Amino acid sequence: MTSPTVPRRLLSSDRIRELNSRTAELLSLYLNLTPTAITPDMVTGLANDASMTREQAYAMLLAMECGVSFDGDDRDIYYNYFVPMVNELDASDFESDPYYQNIKIADKTVGKWRLTNMKIEPCEAFVCNDFTVTDRRELIPCIGYFMREFRYPAILESGREWMTLMPNETVTSADAIKRARGRVLTYGLGLGYFAYMASRKECVTSVTVVERSEEAAELFRTEILPQFDFGGKITLVIGDAVEYAEKTAPALGYDFIFADIWHDAGDGVALYEKFKSLEPLYKSGTEFSYWLERTILCYLDKTLWNIK
Repeated sequence: MTSPTVPRRLLSSDRIRELNSRTAELLSLYLNLTPTAITPDMVTGLANDASMTREQAYAMLLAMECGVSFDGDDRDIYYNYFVPMVNELDASDFESDPYYQNIKIADKTVGKWRLTNMKIEPCEAFVCNDFTVTDRRELIPCIGYFMREFRYPAILESGREWMTLMPNETVTSADAIKRARGRVLTYGLGLGYFAYMASRKECVTSVTVVERSEEAAELFRTEILPQFDFGGKITLVIGDAVEYAEKTAPALGYDFIFADIWHDAGDGVALYEKFKSLEPLYKSGTEFSYWLERTILCYLDKTLWNIK
């Protein structure tokens, strides 16, 4: 096999757009159909046999599972995309997060909603951050894996994952948590991760959460909110986020607003554009943050994709 340390080649803009599209398609199929195909034994075995790091071994195995070879026409997609996209993560880094440390999730069902715990299998692939956009306009997915099992809380709607607290959610909320200040508004409750982390900040005086589902909010009120050490800062509003953003929020003088009501970046494009169009309604100095904004902007920029 070819060494994964071979330098990446310079590519034309057309070739980069082609590979951006193909990489996204291949990864989507793998993550949706066979995310557990790679096992720890496969990774450590290849790493030892080929004298490479586990990340390099994982990248090679992932490429093979996606039908990508290491030379010929596939050389560019392998070295320019698959090698840099893979990240071996330490589960302990996420388990030390204050939410994971302090909030205990018990299995509970209210109507169609179920609060529970799920797991990432050892070496299961998952998206662990927004796209990385290189100076050459390559869109590199960020794929992570753990060498051991990782458990995380989740809310299911009629048996389907509705909101989870996988590593991607904590990593991609970090900037919004860091910037939160004063009177904070967030659209989307989920498991209350952003609200919990923001409420712990001394510079945050209140956190208003707009959530459309009364049942999901009730599950949060009874099972999760009582565990918050600064729960008194949090107010739940049941309603439609867009309607609240357009008709109610502008008059209330919020200092920081975080929108997180889409399932993924592709799903969030239309809502993102709607919320952005409403920003002029707010007082001067209001800051806005949007979950997965960098990736959403990539979806909106058709010059990054092989779109005719």
